[in-house]
Amino acid sequence: MSKSSMTGESAETTKNLASDSETNLAPGGSEPYRLLIQLVANGYSTDTTNGLTSQTAKDFLKKYGENTLGAEDSISYSKILAHQAFNAMIMVLIISMIIALAIKDWISGGVIAGVVFINIGIGFIQEVKAEKTMGSLRSLSSPSARVTRNGDDITIAAEEVVPGDIVHIKVGDTVPADLRLIDTMNLETDEALLTGESLPVQKNHQEVYPDASIRIPVGDRLNMAFSSSVVAKGRGVGIAVATGMETEIGQIASSLKSDTKLIRSVQKSNDGKATAMDYSRAGFGTIKDVVGNFLGVTVGTPLQRNLSWLAIYLFGIAVVFAIVVMGSQKMHVNKEVAIYAICVALSMIPSALIVVLTITMAVGAQVMVSKHVIVRKLDSLEALGGIDDICSDKTGTLTQGKMVVRKVWVPSVGSYSMDNFNLPFDPTLGDLSFSPFSPSFIKETDEEIDYLPVDKTTVKDNTQNFKKWLNTATLANIATVAQSKEELTGELVWKGHGDATEVAIQVFCCRVGYQREQVSAGFEHIEEYPFDSSIKRMSSIYKMDGKTMIFTKGAVERILRRCTHWTGNPEEKTDTQELQEMTEDDITLIEANMNALSSQGLRVLAFASREFNDKTDDLLDREGIESNLTFHGLVGIYDPPRTETAGSVKKCHKAGINVHMVTGDHPSTAKAIAQEVGILPHNLYHYSDDVVQAMCMTANEFDDLTDEQIDALPVLPLVIARCAPQTKVRMIDALHRRKKFCAMTGDGVNDSPSLKKADVGIAMGLNGSDVAKDASDIVLTDDNFASILHAIEEGRRMTANIQKFILQLLAENVAQAIYLMVGLAFIDESGYSVFPLSPVEVLWILVVTSCFPAMGLGQEKAMDGILEQPPSRKIFTRELVVDMIAYGLLMAASCMCCFVIVVYGIGNGDLGYDCNSTSSNHDVCDLVFRGRSASFATMTWCALILAWECIHPLHSLFYMRQDTDNSWFKQTAIDLWGNQFLFWSVFGGFFSVFPVVYIPVINTKVFLHGPISYEWGLAIAFSLLYLLECEAWKWARRVYGRKWSRKARNPEYDLERKDHFRKYASFSRSNTIDPEKLS
Repeated sequence: MSKSSMTGESAETTKNLASDSETNLAPGGSEPYRLLIQLVANGYSTDTTNGLTSQTAKDFLKKYGENTLGAEDSISYSKILAHQAFNAMIMVLIISMIIALAIKDWISGGVIAGVVFINIGIGFIQEVKAEKTMGSLRSLSSPSARVTRNGDDITIAAEEVVPGDIVHIKVGDTVPADLRLIDTMNLETDEALLTGESLPVQKNHQEVYPDASIRIPVGDRLNMAFSSSVVAKGRGVGIAVATGMETEIGQIASSLKSDTKLIRSVQKSNDGKATAMDYSRAGFGTIKDVVGNFLGVTVGTPLQRNLSWLAIYLFGIAVVFAIVVMGSQKMHVNKEVAIYAICVALSMIPSALIVVLTITMAVGAQVMVSKHVIVRKLDSLEALGGIDDICSDKTGTLTQGKMVVRKVWVPSVGSYSMDNFNLPFDPTLGDLSFSPFSPSFIKETDEEIDYLPVDKTTVKDNTQNFKKWLNTATLANIATVAQSKEELTGELVWKGHGDATEVAIQVFCCRVGYQREQVSAGFEHIEEYPFDSSIKRMSSIYKMDGKTMIFTKGAVERILRRCTHWTGNPEEKTDTQELQEMTEDDITLIEANMNALSSQGLRVLAFASREFNDKTDDLLDREGIESNLTFHGLVGIYDPPRTETAGSVKKCHKAGINVHMVTGDHPSTAKAIAQEVGILPHNLYHYSDDVVQAMCMTANEFDDLTDEQIDALPVLPLVIARCAPQTKVRMIDALHRRKKFCAMTGDGVNDSPSLKKADVGIAMGLNGSDVAKDASDIVLTDDNFASILHAIEEGRRMTANIQKFILQLLAENVAQAIYLMVGLAFIDESGYSVFPLSPVEVLWILVVTSCFPAMGLGQEKAMDGILEQPPSRKIFTRELVVDMIAYGLLMAASCMCCFVIVVYGIGNGDLGYDCNSTSSNHDVCDLVFRGRSASFATMTWCALILAWECIHPLHSLFYMRQDTDNSWFKQTAIDLWGNQFLFWSVFGGFFSVFPVVYIPVINTKVFLHGPISYEWGLAIAFSLLYLLECEAWKWARRVYGRKWSRKARNPEYDLERKDHFRKYASFSRSNTIDPEKLS
């Protein structure tokens, strides 16, 4: 992006900008960085020398308020409690609890009550924590500030800084307010929390940006210092132009405040009037929002919304079934009919669902701790399993956040490359390779140029010019690299001290055996000229071997103009010691090599030296010292990606997940890293420039597009460079408009709004700010992008397991409901229906076969190839609904056949009299009691068999792991024994049938069934028949339902093969990812 800037305060510019001084200057007002210093001072009624008067400062404090991020809103615990208690699923549970207590089932009622309180308690705690996100931002405020008032420099509380104050900042200070700088001396501020930039930003108070048509991102406003950024180098003075919530970080704080309101405001026209239609639209919208929020169908994750709808549907069905039961008795409702109606209704409500869901997620969260993932909100793991896109910051997330030297070019020698190291500070790692050609030649040639490995420990002795470059690099440097013990582990680790760029250069020198401590032994360090942002270079002077040498490094364009000689021969390995004068053509050639390195995303510096002349050189004359230099070469430095990032991105693609890089870094750096880790596809040569440009954009280019233009892009950008917080939020909004479910990773304050806006926010635990962590749903304790894959896999495993136990619970509900409703057809002599299962039997089956087997299903291991399945946010898929009905019908049919055979097939069909009552005569109801016992055992065992069948939706129970050499019997035993919780839940439920059938009194007076003999054979037979029916159903699905099975579509495949992009294909063989085409 080109920037319009100026140095100096010309009268012409003053005239052009004078009219802006009155309108543009207010705290948080428009763009003081576009105005000259004096205009800013005039606008805030301050004096750049003496500052504000005490009285003016007091008046401004009353007018603009304290310099804080707003008074902390009191948390309404009653509101949070009401939000947790009054939603559809909790209300259904409460009704279920009342029903259970109404039929005097104290155990079931107590369990359901416990589930209700546990869910309300967990939700309450999590929401309270979420409301405290704003508190973390306040901790970033500077506790004190140095200001000039009444001509005196005084220290005041940061809260007392007002617009117009003259504020002094120095190294280590936290900037207390947004400042328009009026004086700087080597000032650099760390704005990573705001912009994501890994390097400190060099400030220049003389910069001005008068052209309002050109947007200047926060990170490029070199005449501003921003609140809560840290001074990394130098010192400065500035006018406070924004305080409190009007600062850049204050605007982030504002965006973190929830703006979702249940009461919709009336949309008025430009003249401030509203029609009756506007009021009615707002009224009906408010009713819709309130009802949707109360029922939980418009808030929460997809699973929460689905369960809320499920609760509503099941509650409605339960009420209908209860009415049908009473209607079948011609509304002659006695106690037994009422209890039966309640039980039929209760059988349709999976009361174990919430507790199983909560425990499943809690267990999943515990598992994730061992995989370096902390889950702040339990349901976020389920949501992560349905993620389509991940928007990731670069610095510290995809990369290590540490500078390393990647390339070195020495004229007359060639290019060196350092690779294969995963610890940037460890000088013992890395492989050095060499090419005799320059970076420019390697870039432009049509031939493949290979770097050949060389011995890094001896290379310095083989080439004199490379040794001269090393000499300059290590001596024009004040950084140190050393080993020290970790305080916690006691382990020796390598650490760098000093500027990140200088540390990187020093580490490279150490890797090739050129440590400064050894090289400079016996040398005298005479003078040092620190890095000055105005001239962008630094120098050191050493007395060595009977002579005095000047070593200089800095920005290429600044060093080249100070050089008069170089070795020449850029493409010939002559290693000549003869120098030649540097011409303009030579400078152009060197700049071409600089551009070649920059195109790889490297930050490029130049190195030069000369001998000190005691007769002509004056140590007080820096300009003279840093002139007539001899150019030695270039270095390319970059922030390396994590070693595991590329593989993780590839696995994300295989899982059907797009990865987007949204970063504050320079476009060339972002593109290079994106290509290296696989975010940008490599085979773009056959696409036109507009498609490539859509894949990689700057924030300005993206922000200049309207929502309609963004929606019309063939593909949303895979890389957005120079990103501002608002850009990241717009990116997420664009994904949402495309019906995508997205996650956002980040570590700085600038990521907080997008972390909160995203469907799943993922913060970095090691280097992340407290604000980012509090705004997130998931925290990575190792800051490893690869850990997200573990979270995704766990999320998908959890989603699949949730589907499994929902299928098991609802299929059982379907079976019970059908069985009990059909049973109404059995009429005894009194004219009342004889219930094929008693109410206590119904509750017993629900307790024994629902909660514990479902919890066991929730702990099942991930299915093979789970990351090859497409992302899915649907719990209630077509397959699940069809399976639920099929399994339920088969179970109900098996139980009904068992009951009918006992009563009508083998028995005489005598249904007795009053067999639904606890006072019934056992002798009169013997046949009914025996039929109930047989069907009770059959339904219990069928439900337990179903739990095992639900382990895999398609594979046979006897062949679940198909990539095994074991026999089917042995592998089945291994699979079933592998989940011991489920195994013992099934076996415990199987044997629980016998006591309740035979224990006297309990069997005939409580369960209303009796002891049986040959009926056990029928129960076992129909249970085995149900097992065969389930296997047959799965076989049918495998044979005829293969179209239901889908594989994840790799986004790279979409980019390469999708028909939508064919129209953009071209026959151009040019490098379409050349930075010049994407800048």
